[in-house]
Amino acid sequence: MKRLALESWLLLLYFDSVMCWREFQVLHRIVQEEPIRPVTAARLIPYEELCRAMDYACVLYFKRVLCLQRSSATTVLLRRHGWNTEMVIGAQILPFKSHAWCEINGVVVNDKPYMHDIYEILERY
Repeated sequence: MKRLALESWLLLLYFDSVMCWREFQVLHRIVQEEPIRPVTAARLIPYEELCRAMDYACVLYFKRVLCLQRSSATTVLLRRHGWNTEMVIGAQILPFKSHAWCEINGVVVNDKPYMHDIYEILERY
């Protein structure tokens, strides 16, 4: 778990720097182009364990982690460990709010399961 939490923390740092110094299109491209690494069933780490490692990394991160940063990092982490995951960006009209989360086969894995009830989906990648 320590190695996964460290890997998660480094991904948070990476996406934090991308969000600070680059445009949104760069972050979008990085996540979109991250391949799903082939992993044998015997070596597949449960996605719950990977999401838990990201939760620990967020607690240990030196500043508040934004949903876009967290979802980008989680999507890349899951894909690197063999999971076919999508990052989803949604918005609510009144009051206006936007949010990002990760899904595997249409199921929210790193947030509350009722995100579809709150937000209209703008994009999946």
